[in-house]
Amino acid sequence: MEIVAKPWPALWALVLGFFMILVDSTIVSVANPKIMEGLHTDINSVIWVTSAYLLAYAVPLLVAGRLGDKYGPKNLYLIGLSVFTLASLWCGFSGDIGTLIIARVVQGLGAALMTPQTMAVITRIFAPDKRGPAMGLWGATAGVAMLVGPILGGVLVDGLGWEWIFFVNVPVGIVAFVMAWRLVPTLKTHDHKFDLLGVLLSSAGLFMLVFGIQEGGTYNWGTIAGPLSVWSLIIAGIVFLMAFVVWQALNKGEPLVPLHLFKVRNFSLANASITTMGFTVTAMSLPLFFYYQLVRGMSPTQSALMMVPMALFAGVLAPFVGKLIDVVNPRYVACLGFVLMSASLLWASSLMNPDTPIWMFLLPSGLLGIASSGIWAPLSTTATRNLGPHEAGAGAGVYNTTRQIGSVLGSAAIAALITARLAAEMPAGASSGTGGVEGQLPEFLRAGFATAMGQSMILPAVVVLLGGFAAAFFAKPRSVDAIYAEFDQAKRQPETGKPASVNQQH
Repeated sequence: MEIVAKPWPALWALVLGFFMILVDSTIVSVANPKIMEGLHTDINSVIWVTSAYLLAYAVPLLVAGRLGDKYGPKNLYLIGLSVFTLASLWCGFSGDIGTLIIARVVQGLGAALMTPQTMAVITRIFAPDKRGPAMGLWGATAGVAMLVGPILGGVLVDGLGWEWIFFVNVPVGIVAFVMAWRLVPTLKTHDHKFDLLGVLLSSAGLFMLVFGIQEGGTYNWGTIAGPLSVWSLIIAGIVFLMAFVVWQALNKGEPLVPLHLFKVRNFSLANASITTMGFTVTAMSLPLFFYYQLVRGMSPTQSALMMVPMALFAGVLAPFVGKLIDVVNPRYVACLGFVLMSASLLWASSLMNPDTPIWMFLLPSGLLGIASSGIWAPLSTTATRNLGPHEAGAGAGVYNTTRQIGSVLGSAAIAALITARLAAEMPAGASSGTGGVEGQLPEFLRAGFATAMGQSMILPAVVVLLGGFAAAFFAKPRSVDAIYAEFDQAKRQPETGKPASVNQQH
């Protein structure tokens, strides 16, 4: 552990870049209708703009955490920030949907290099008894960024065009680079081997699973080409991911995922919970903004302003939650947050018809912000509290990867569900006619489209409850003195050949 005298300036520098990359996870949702119109594409294709980013973001995270340990988190952060900023410029200049999707893949790779470094630096420069407020800020940044993204996107799309949701990253990226260069300390590095087979298995498995789920409706859940079918692709993806887990257990060198981390009860449960959170935040925004713009005829800015109560409550309450979880069991705060989030999504779903007074959607939006403030910081604190300094990079990589995998699956699942519900609720042939639509749908299509979007919102509402169920089993946090005592004891023990892990049973 490398405690520094003034860690907060470094944290603020990292938070700026972290905020930017998380904003890009959700900022596209409000711009989707305008991208469809400008690039003359359909709903499923435009959702790939989000899915491609999230997939490219998720797959390299485990390697990125190790690269940060080997070459220094500051160096990896600056490289990732440079890639992300340049790819943002490429996104803005894209003239067709294919080019935009490719540029988003590169942007996601840059984000993957950055993200694990932020959490690893917090773990290494803050003492365990000082991490609560630091993780509170980190959690608040994650929550607020993923909620503010659509608001910022709406203003930019209406004022300057959809391209500017990407161009805006360029000046922010330059400022973030200068701040990180000056304020983030250079930390000690640790030599690592890289599990290339693990990278190949996890990458192939995740891609096949996501592609199969998202494109299933396109191929009517049947044949893609020759003997290859949607279901064979999904099954193959699951088999590859299972083979990845088996290989991690058998690998006697340095596996990509140190499975011994999952012996720490709270680490395992926090990873399960954050996966559902990533799924939910990504999945809920797509049907909501399609409803606001295509059914209610709202502009991107108007629809984004419906998120203001959510962002305000999340931003104001998150710092208080960061302090609260140092004295209260995070389990209680997180469980309440998950239940309230599910309730807010079901509430919004019930309101989604063409005639609901639009102001009524502000109420579940506010409840969603309250719920979000009680989830991010408790989960991140619970995940990292009992990890040793040598596990910081790997633990941060695993935690961020599971969140991103949840986001990828959420994007793919909601795309498939939206396609299915549109086919069921819209007049025959009308569901395929929404591609390239300009402005509000014709009146005879609005009721069916609204019903389909409302039904789609039920999926994230159910999934987020699973996160609350996992959080309900968090073990009671242990004192910092007890954690230090175990670190000291582990250092005094003779070498066993196995990595030491603090509080494995807890």
